[in-house]
Order: sequence, then structure tokens, then C-alpha cells
Amino acid sequence: MWRKRRAIQAGRVAGIAKFGKCRISGCLGSGELGFEATSSVSLVVVNFNAGSLLTDCIASAIVQVREVIVVDNASIDNSVTQLTRRFPDEPRLQVIQNDQNLGFAAACNIGADAATSPYLLFLNPDCVLESDTVFQLHEVLAASSEVGMVGGLLVNPDGTEQGGGRRAIPTPWRSFVRAFGLYRFAHRWPRLFFDFHLHKQPLPDQPIEVEAISGACMLVKREAMEDVGPWDEDYFLHCEDLDWCMRFRQKGWKVMFVPYARVTHALGACSRSLPIFVEWHKHKGMMRFYRKFFRHQYPGILMGLVAVGVWLHFGVVACWKVVSGMGGKQEVGSGK
Repeated sequence: MWRKRRAIQAGRVAGIAKFGKCRISGCLGSGELGFEATSSVSLVVVNFNAGSLLTDCIASAIVQVREVIVVDNASIDNSVTQLTRRFPDEPRLQVIQNDQNLGFAAACNIGADAATSPYLLFLNPDCVLESDTVFQLHEVLAASSEVGMVGGLLVNPDGTEQGGGRRAIPTPWRSFVRAFGLYRFAHRWPRLFFDFHLHKQPLPDQPIEVEAISGACMLVKREAMEDVGPWDEDYFLHCEDLDWCMRFRQKGWKVMFVPYARVTHALGACSRSLPIFVEWHKHKGMMRFYRKFFRHQYPGILMGLVAVGVWLHFGVVACWKVVSGMGGKQEVGSGK
């Protein structure tokens, strides 16, 4: 049993199952499907105050998958109500409602436990899929026994490529290079001053292996997940996707980027209510990531400089957000 997990207790009554401090409501009946769904993919969406974005996300995906599992981290808006009104009798849809915000990783694990398919698609509620995105991702993932995880092309609402969909691991050295602007020398010494922001490179015309993709859209094999282990719940928000990509590759599973599988991502739309809190967990998550994977590979002085840089960066960002009046008063969500 994974930590923070709530065991599903036996029995379902009138479409409701108890999930420890959660409840699962299955919507029964209906369906204007439009397309034949991919029968081997379960969709897991972690929601917190996503508003109408959640419904738009599910509407774009539900016809492409076998089942949809929405794990709600104690939202205080009407996002779940909007969703169930839009799909009042949809047999593919389950909503798991937590009584507290458990964080993104823990909620993903809850959704994975409830899913029944051999392939799991983790998708942010501020994402919208194109009509064949799941098919394209699944095709690449299922084609090779060596591939454990695939991600698509994340684009902004204006159609431009978004950072994070394809990336190199931000090692302490790479982060140091980025923080101090040394990436500007990459054209002279590319191996030494490599920039991990791959979205600035030309878009490939076919799937390629990468070091990391974004947790905003991540299709994985259950077989690989069982081999690697669940999402690390010691991350509350941010960097848990980098952690998982690292662990997949450490176990010998390839991570692939599929450039023609498009996903429109309204970046940060679910985490604007308290941006300083989000930035805190983003920087805290990065420090955990560095300590977990690199503390024995890099000299202490470099790790110390990276730590100083991380928290200085947090201070600058936090001050800017306070000055600009962006500090909200609501509890933050767990979107990415």
C-alpha cells in the first residue's frame, strides 16, 4: 500500500464507493461518443479548482479512452459540478473526491489504483486533446517493449510550442549554466553549456527518445509503472514528473516524445490562486530532486551554489509576485 493511499473498501451502493476519506461517484448511462475509444487506455485527471477547463479537458478526451478517472483534491469551486452536469449519465466517468488536497503525486497514485487498463494517461485539467492524440501516443508506446512512457507536443493556446513537453533533465550543472546565463556559450561548447530547454530546437518529424517529458500529458504502461514504482508522494507540486522520468530511465525504460500528438495546455491555469505557494513548492521540489538523484555525483560546493541559486530565485520571484499584486488568498490547487 503506497503512503497516503486510501484503500477502496468493499462494496458499491447506488454508484457510490467509499475510498477512505474519498468517495467515488460513477456516472451511469449515456453516450454520444462520436469516435471509437481506445479500449486499453485509462485517463487520470487530477483536479483542483479548474473551473470550466476540467469539463473542456474531459470532453476532448472521453471519446478516446476506455474510462476517465477524475481525482479531485478538495476543490472549492464548481468544477466537478459542471463536469457531472455535462456528463450526467456517462458510464466511462468516475469522480474520486478527496476531503483534503493531497498534492499532485498522491492524487495520481489514487487514480492509478482505481484505473483498470494496461495503459494510463495522466493529463492536466487545463489540457485539451486533439481528436487523435490518444491514438497517436498509444501507437508509439505499444510499438516497442522498451518504451515505458510517451508524451506529446504541448502547445500554447496561440499554437506555439510550450516548454516542458520535451526536455533534458535539469541536472545541477545544467541548472547552474541556465541560472548564470552560460547557455549563451552553447554554440561554442555545446557539451559543456548545454541548455535543457529543448523546445527551442527544431521540432523533429517523428518520435524521438528524450530524457524527460511533462506530467501535464504522460501516457505510461502499467507494466512499467509496476516495475518503477508509483509517483513519489514526497513531492506536493512540481518536479514529480522529472523524478518519474529519471526512475523510468534508471530501470531501462525509454521515454519518447511524439511531435505530432498535439495537446493544447493553458499553462498554470489551475494554480493562479496562490502563486507564491506554487513557487514555494516548485523550488522545494527541485531541491528534493537534486538531493535525491545528484548529491553523490556532484561536489558539495556546486550543490551548495545550486541551493543558493534556487532559493535566491524563489525570493526574487516571490517578491515580484507580491509587488505585482498576484498573491492570492485561496488554497492553491495541484495542477502543473
